[in-house]
Amino acid sequence: MRTLYHAGLAHGANHLVTLVSEAMGLLTAAGVDDPAGTLRPLLDAALDNALAHGDAALTGPIVRGDVQTVAAHLRDIAANAPDTLPSYVAMAWATLDRAVTDGRLLPIQAQKIATVLSAYGDRRVLPHRENA
Repeated sequence: MRTLYHAGLAHGANHLVTLVSEAMGLLTAAGVDDPAGTLRPLLDAALDNALAHGDAALTGPIVRGDVQTVAAHLRDIAANAPDTLPSYVAMAWATLDRAVTDGRLLPIQAQKIATVLSAYGDRRVLPHRENA
């Protein structure tokens, strides 16, 4: 399991660097003077919560089922930071999958978000949730 162990570490650390760098790029494109200073409090809290609570720490428009905000994010990223769009869409799909799997997002809401995501990235089948 050594390779899987290493994959877990690389996924957590290296992909976190990519994620943070891209988030700073979005903030820079939006005109934020200090993207690192703006992100730091949110990222510190999110990391602490994720390590302590796992998926229960998920928040944001996908978990809330806020289709309009997700669509607005995608439009603005496509227009202003298209290089970030593929990773944003991939992580949005992963977040959607997790929110459905743990029962925090109803399938009807999830399908609406999946429809919006599908316009910007690979079409996906939502995971089945027991008693959905």
